[in-house]
Amino acid sequence: MGNGNSREAKESRRSRLRQKLLNFRRRSRYSRNSNQKAVTADDFSGIALLTLVGADMKFKDKWLACVSFGEQTFRTEISDTTEKPIWNSEKKLLLEKKGPSLARVSVFETNKLSRNKIVGYCELDIFDFVVQEPESACKSFELLDPASSKVVGNIFLSCAIEDPVETEKRFAKRILSIVDYNEDGQLSFSEFSDLIRAFGNLVAAKKKEELFKAADLNGDGVVSIDELAALLALQQEQEPIINNCPVCGTGNQVMTGGFLTDRQASYGWMFKLSEWTHLSTYDVGLNTGSSASHIVVIDRKSKRLVEELIDSKIVLSMRAIYQSKIGLRLMDQGAKEILQRLSEKQGKKMNSVESAQKIPSFLEFFKDQINMAEVKYPLQHFKTFNEFFIRELKPGARPIAYMNRDDVSVCAADCRLMAFQLVEDSTRFWIKGRKFSIRGLLGKSVNPNDFLDGSLVIFRLAPQDYHRFHVPVSGVIEKFVDLSGSLYTVNPIAVNSKYCNVFTENKRTVAIISTAEFGKVAFVAIGATMVGSINFVRKEGDHVKKGDQLGYFSFGGSTVICVFEKDSIRIDEDLLANSSRSLETLVSVGMQLGVSTRTLA
Repeated sequence: MGNGNSREAKESRRSRLRQKLLNFRRRSRYSRNSNQKAVTADDFSGIALLTLVGADMKFKDKWLACVSFGEQTFRTEISDTTEKPIWNSEKKLLLEKKGPSLARVSVFETNKLSRNKIVGYCELDIFDFVVQEPESACKSFELLDPASSKVVGNIFLSCAIEDPVETEKRFAKRILSIVDYNEDGQLSFSEFSDLIRAFGNLVAAKKKEELFKAADLNGDGVVSIDELAALLALQQEQEPIINNCPVCGTGNQVMTGGFLTDRQASYGWMFKLSEWTHLSTYDVGLNTGSSASHIVVIDRKSKRLVEELIDSKIVLSMRAIYQSKIGLRLMDQGAKEILQRLSEKQGKKMNSVESAQKIPSFLEFFKDQINMAEVKYPLQHFKTFNEFFIRELKPGARPIAYMNRDDVSVCAADCRLMAFQLVEDSTRFWIKGRKFSIRGLLGKSVNPNDFLDGSLVIFRLAPQDYHRFHVPVSGVIEKFVDLSGSLYTVNPIAVNSKYCNVFTENKRTVAIISTAEFGKVAFVAIGATMVGSINFVRKEGDHVKKGDQLGYFSFGGSTVICVFEKDSIRIDEDLLANSSRSLETLVSVGMQLGVSTRTLA
């Protein structure tokens, strides 16, 4: 949403806003415990009140809108049948240090035939929105068709920063009113005790005398609104005392919250999380990856949760095979050979001229996950489905992080990534096969000793992804080793299965890359169901630069695993944090992966 201002002007506005918010926070801290550490502008940005006012669409229907921000999604109510839906739905969003600022607003039509079909979306940087004057102005944003990027309507939004001090006071006033039995605007110890019990925190309830004393700053034997606001803000930062919020929002219609993605929110699926707990306590990746009918990953760029699309019939069959002892017996009784023949047959089919007819339906199914504007050739260029599947991207479509620094490693594929500083962490959080080992992964022709206690990164490619893989480090390719095996799916449903070992049993090729900055790096390309071949475009002895294309997979989804020597790389913290929650991170080729520890001085 360009406004013609220079980057310097934008940064200046951001600086003024940060200072403004810092002043708010300083005032709210003035009367608190002097031992509390100071809060800087970088620690806190502010509370944004986003309002979805309405939309102007090109045809009549019933409509709902969803806002995805960070790790939760919120939805409006469904409008009446109209071309101009009005929602007036609002939600408070916390802008914090290194947190998300990019929000995605999606509009769905909700008639019985379309079953909540996404019609258009827009993305806006909340921080950029609120630094522009006037802060409360209602603005129009174009809604783009996810498949074609054509404008399908407009949505009207307003956004303003709230004074954090006033927000705390309003919240405290609403809470105070619940147990202020004599309505004097203050809480006695008895009333305060009832409030602590209403929060549902047993630990806090046992410390109610201590909390009351801490809240009663002036020692007059009662707790005022300002004192309660100060206590709540302080405790929520240090040791939260609210497990259950005893009040609900007022004013405009408040959007329903707690959904993981806009797709879930549009259907009203009850994957709701408490808005008073942090998602890090919820094992979202594993729960929705290994045993449920959908997979949720976090987009590294937007810091937003997104749902990976998989045909429901395929999910059911994968769960039957990979998550049960019966499925294991099927594997032992010939299912491996069936998968091999199926992959070979499907590979030939996808190389036929007739297969090109499947491209439009494939694009429709993944319409908001494939950006054709990045593809090097127009759609009519592809004569078979496989030609489209291994499509090239335009030069510059995937910038390489710190291109001139070989001590910075980059992501090898457009994929869902799991990263572990130690190999043993991967078996605690993600790989559940009982026999997984680095020796088994690399095979007998590769000396595993250098990699046994190293770092491991898994790049999982889904069918909708760009299927060419790239070099993560600069160096020389020492050798390639081909390992025969099965063609299990690389979906988390199989990876999280304790009955088979996808990565050590599947067909794969190991490339050893020798580098000055990271030592040796094992690059393992793993075949999977429907992937008939692994194709490399480099040969032994080649000097490669990070970001160079190394090869590609034919039709299907597959995986690359990189194993680094012990203590050779410091993987980026956000990737490790997501992986420790069993949550895959959606990344693109060239994004930073980590930094060589050998050059960190």
